Order: sequence, then C-alpha cells, then structure tokens
Amino acid sequence: MFGRSFNLFRLFGFQVRADASWLLIAFLVTWSLATGLFPFVYEGLSSRTYWLMGVLGAIGLFASIVAHELSHSLVSRQYGMPIKGITLFVFGGVAEMDEEPPRPAAEFWMAIAGPIASVLVAAGMSFLALVGRRYAWPLWLNGTLGYLGGINLLLAAFNMVPAFPLDGGRVLRSALWHWKASLKWATRVTSSIGSGFGLLLIIMGVLSFVGGNFIGGMWWFLIGMFLRNAARTSYQQLVVRRALEGEPVRRFMQREVHSVPPETTLSEFVEDYVYRHHHKLFPVVENGRLRGCMSTRRLKQVPREQWATRTVGDVLEPCSEDNAAPPDADAMKTLVSMSRNGTSRLMVIDDGRLQGILSLKDLMRFISLKLEIEEDVKGRVEAMPGPGG
Repeated sequence: MFGRSFNLFRLFGFQVRADASWLLIAFLVTWSLATGLFPFVYEGLSSRTYWLMGVLGAIGLFASIVAHELSHSLVSRQYGMPIKGITLFVFGGVAEMDEEPPRPAAEFWMAIAGPIASVLVAAGMSFLALVGRRYAWPLWLNGTLGYLGGINLLLAAFNMVPAFPLDGGRVLRSALWHWKASLKWATRVTSSIGSGFGLLLIIMGVLSFVGGNFIGGMWWFLIGMFLRNAARTSYQQLVVRRALEGEPVRRFMQREVHSVPPETTLSEFVEDYVYRHHHKLFPVVENGRLRGCMSTRRLKQVPREQWATRTVGDVLEPCSEDNAAPPDADAMKTLVSMSRNGTSRLMVIDDGRLQGILSLKDLMRFISLKLEIEEDVKGRVEAMPGPGG
C-alpha cells in the first residue's frame, strides 16, 4: 500500500511511521488552514498568527489520526492480532495488520475503537475551547481548539460510513460475519459497498471540478480512487489468505531445479542459466549441499570485465530468510515475506539440502485455479433447482 516511509517514534510498543506522501499533505493542510479556513472564520489577525494556527492545527490533526489508529492497535493487541505499526500517509493513517480478526466480536471492537477515540478527542477539544472562551484565552488558541474539535467529529463520522475498509464497513462486516458465519461472504458484500462508495466520491469530485471547485474536487476524486482500490484489494487479500491458509510451502515448490555449480564463471552463468531459463535467482549446489544462491542483483555488483574470470562461488550470497524457507513454512506467511522483500523465487531448504524452488508465479497460478474452480462449483450449485423446481 505504501511507498517509502520513515520512523517517527514508538508509542505503547507500536512503531509510528510516516509515508513520504505525508510530507506533502502536512504542508497542504498547514497552507490551507493558514490561508483559507482560519482567515475566513477569524478575520483581522496577522499573517503570522494564521500560520501559527495552521501549524498547530496540522500537528493536532495528525496527533488525532495517531490517537485514532492507536485505539485500533490497542484493541487488536488485546485480541491477539499482531500490529506491525501505524503509518501516516496522504489520506490519513492505518494500523497495519498481517492477519484477519479471529472472530466477529474482535472485528467489531477493533473497528469501533477508532471512531470512539475520535469522538472523545472531539469532546475534549471542544471542552477546552469552551473553557478558553470563558477565561478569555487568546483567539488563535481557542480557534485552533475549536477546529480540532470539529475535525475529529468529522473524522469519526466519515469513518463510520458502512463502506469497507472504513471503520463503519468493518462494523458492518462483523455483523454480517456473525449472521452468516462467513468472513469471505461478509467481506465480499462490504467491499462491494466500499467500491460503490468510492465511485460515488469520484463522481462528486468530477462534478466539483466541473463546477469550479478544483481543490475540493481533486480531493474527493483521489479519496474515492483510494477507497475503491482499497476495497477491491482487501477482498483479494482475504481470498488469497483463505486459499493458502494452513498450506505448507512444500505443496507449491518445484522439485526439478536448475542449480548452478560454484565453479561456473559469471559469463557462463549469464549465458547458460539467466538467458536460458529466464530466472533472477538460482541455487548454488556442490556435492549435493546448498552453498548459497546467485542472483542477477548480485551479478550486477561485479564489473562486467571480471565476468569471464570470476566464478559464482566467489560472489554467491548466503542463505537467509529473504531467499530461503523450510518446507514446512506457512505458505501465506511466506507469500507476505516475498511480497515485502520483492522476491519472486525462494529456495526451499531442509537440513542444508535443497528440496525445491518456490515461485511467486506458481503461487499465483494455484490461487487463480482454486478461485476459478470454487466459483464455478458455487455457480453450478446456486443454479440447481430446489425441491419441486
């Protein structure tokens, strides 16, 4: 989902990160508050004051988003769901989970925790603004507190729209899951609603753009695109997880492997292996034992004029979690690791011996075939006439 990110701080054991896109949105929020909202609502203040309010408002907004996502993370941890961290990005923030909730109740409380936290923050900010008006606090401070109260209430309301993957969509999914006892069906329904809601926002964005509201239209359009894509991706991820759940890596590995002897020169490696078999990673085997792996990435680190004299054994890479896995490893966790590391092939090793190669292409082919068969069987069953039909 994210591009390049950087760490900000740790909070209650969770790493809070910011996607590179967050820098852009931080500036845009500050600029829009300092030059648009605050001068419109509170006239007669200095430009310096408006920019101070803009900076404080942006900091408060992102602190509110962290509080919202932190509430999800804390509840998730109580239900045993691992959270990798919290990432701020261009459309807000997300608590990153590698697993689906274990049961509907866990889904419900995890989802509802975010809007509840936002409502509590809104109430707190609004109360402070009331106190500030009573005791004549500076207008710039009261104005910023009032903005944070309103924006947190808006954040809670928007997130409770019953469109997956918004919090309201997750609440709806938990209810449908409890009703039908099928997470897959509940996810398909709520993801469809989420995709439709995203399309509605896209249409609103286009209409706003045509009507002259360029900035507002652009944001509606982009948020709609993001939600529509996230809804589709969420369902696809669940389907993949269900297809690979509980399956060992050995089921999907190729046992016939093109291994490279360590004495092979780099020139021979390129001509006889890379160009012939079209892979980026090859195991290096000597006397039946795995010595390591040779990749095109490692090859490119060696000057081309040395390819004729240097051998694969000179430059091979050792086995690690990034390029190898045991045959009993969970296929789903291995797929997540491969996707995270950008690895398309993985060596399957048992007691130092090469057992096979796991290919991302083979995993995807299995998932595609399983879905095609299951959907075809499902369609045939649904088309069968009932008793007396």
